[in-house]
Amino acid sequence: MKSALISAVAGIALAAGTLAANAAELRLSHQWSTKDVRHQVAQIVADEVAAADVGLEIKIFPSKSLFKPREQYKPLSRGQLDMTVFPLSYAGGQQPAFNLTLMPGLVKNHDHAARLNQSEFMQALEEKMADDDVMVLVHGYLAGGFVGKDKCITGPDDVQGQQTRAAGKAFEQMLAGAGASIASMASSEIYNAMQTGVLTAANTSSSSFVSYRIYEQVACYTPASDFALWFMYQPLLMNKSTFDGLSAEQQNALLAGAEKAEAFYLEEAKKQDANSAKVFADNGVEIAQMSQEEFDAWRALAQETSYKAFVDEVPDGQALLDLALSVE
Repeated sequence: MKSALISAVAGIALAAGTLAANAAELRLSHQWSTKDVRHQVAQIVADEVAAADVGLEIKIFPSKSLFKPREQYKPLSRGQLDMTVFPLSYAGGQQPAFNLTLMPGLVKNHDHAARLNQSEFMQALEEKMADDDVMVLVHGYLAGGFVGKDKCITGPDDVQGQQTRAAGKAFEQMLAGAGASIASMASSEIYNAMQTGVLTAANTSSSSFVSYRIYEQVACYTPASDFALWFMYQPLLMNKSTFDGLSAEQQNALLAGAEKAEAFYLEEAKKQDANSAKVFADNGVEIAQMSQEEFDAWRALAQETSYKAFVDEVPDGQALLDLALSVE
């Protein structure tokens, strides 16, 4: 009887020890405020994992409090960071193929973006991420537009001579081709650059335009509407080895939370554009619209600059570009 009791106690202790061994805190970093949709996506995953009660906690570090905006992919790939919501093109220096996730005119609208997320094109990018010990938990594209400190930006002629911030290498190439001077910086730095005269124009996501209160510094805003030139892939990523090291229950909780977050991300992304236009208008900023003719002019310029440079610089660039363009 005594030996049976000892065995039972030992069994309970072993089970408790196993649970304790699997208990973990994951660190998730991003550059945005807690009001931003990308923080909300992270929070959904964290909340769902907490509710699953599987001995796993996700601690979120917002507002670039843990790593600088562009310096999160390397620590993620090295296991120094567990998770991040991250514009993948920021890591284009490490993986040039990632620059294709911020290519002018490549994505038509949010539903098209969702189809890209489930395509062979995305599978090819995920294989490259896996080489860096990185995996995607939540897919998501956000649209964006242009702001001008003194004038509206709708067509290529409007940026000639402007000091412009562009999100990503491909947009910098296209805008430089239109005669703009380029100042590279994270979206979180646009406000101060506008305020101090370093920038006279910028493009970024609708969400960032609002969360960073850019409406306080500009005269005109061209939001994404019928014609959206700017789409940027901004997924929730995770270190693959960290994920693989979790228990099956913890992995399932993460994946279930990610599924819920991805559905929210898509719907919320659609709302961001209209909401941003309203916020800017409510703050006295002129709202401009890009025409079909202007969109076509941008795309023609992109084909001569961004698309061409990508294919020239990336060994499998043409194949990747063709995969992306094949998604209807």
